[in-house]
Amino acid sequence: MRKYISILGIAALMQSCSNETPLKNTFEGKIERDQIAVTTKIPGKIHQILVSEGDVVQAGDTLMILEFPEVEAKSIQAKGALESAEAQYKMAVKGATDNQLKQLRAKRDGLREQFEFAQKSLNRMQNLIKDSLVAQQQYDEVYMKFQGAKNQYLAVQAELADAENGARIEQQKMALGQKERAIGAVSEVDVATKERFIIAPQNMTIETINLKVGELALAGYSLISGYLVDGTYFRVTIPEKQLHNLTVGSKQQLSFPYLENKKIEAEVVSIKTLSSYANIATAYPDFEQQESLFEVKLKPVQKDGSDKLLTKATFILHLDNTK
Repeated sequence: MRKYISILGIAALMQSCSNETPLKNTFEGKIERDQIAVTTKIPGKIHQILVSEGDVVQAGDTLMILEFPEVEAKSIQAKGALESAEAQYKMAVKGATDNQLKQLRAKRDGLREQFEFAQKSLNRMQNLIKDSLVAQQQYDEVYMKFQGAKNQYLAVQAELADAENGARIEQQKMALGQKERAIGAVSEVDVATKERFIIAPQNMTIETINLKVGELALAGYSLISGYLVDGTYFRVTIPEKQLHNLTVGSKQQLSFPYLENKKIEAEVVSIKTLSSYANIATAYPDFEQQESLFEVKLKPVQKDGSDKLLTKATFILHLDNTK
């Protein structure tokens, strides 16, 4: 009986030991890259495509050329409006033309002669009225003509001054405002014209070209999508009991089965909790049901060669569980 009990105890002990899952020291993950989408701000038709899928382009390279017929029409309208506004402003500043000035000066000279003659006549009449040699009615008539000649002379002087000095300041400001508005319209059209050229914002690998020549590209639509050349990172899912060897900033060894287990060193940049099973990056995660899962993101320490790694390929993270 004692022998039977001891055998049961040993069996139970062995079973309890066998239920303790040893800690893994390798985890499979996926190679990822930061994605980027190139869009257009202005709707237009695809005129020319200068790249192909799989190309590696540099920041500033032209990827596509669009066609904007409406922008070209608006450019002609804006330039015409600017020319008209400039002419209006020059006319407001300069005032009358040379011929108009000649006419006003001749009119001034003629009215000045009339004014001087009326003044001489009034002076003579004043002497005669003192000696009672003329009637008061005659004097009043001469005085009235003098005042009329004087007012006409003053009026033409003011008119000539306005013509020589240009329009009033309010009119000049209004004309200047119209000119600046036209300049803004031309600048807006120039900016829109530059949007014809779809430029690579960063060094990137062309993954997908979403439209063909002749198709309409709407504002905000993704024309070309791809991956950043320097955006390679590694994503792996690890249960919480394995995190004691992983901290942000720590260096880890990674190998790549499709490259005959080539190894590189990567740095842990973030560790975050996974709230959804669909986000798990490890192909066959080994964890207990009550355990939380964490996504560990790593980036290569040396970027040389990391841009040639295949996106979505598998890598293996090697943990040192002896620490």
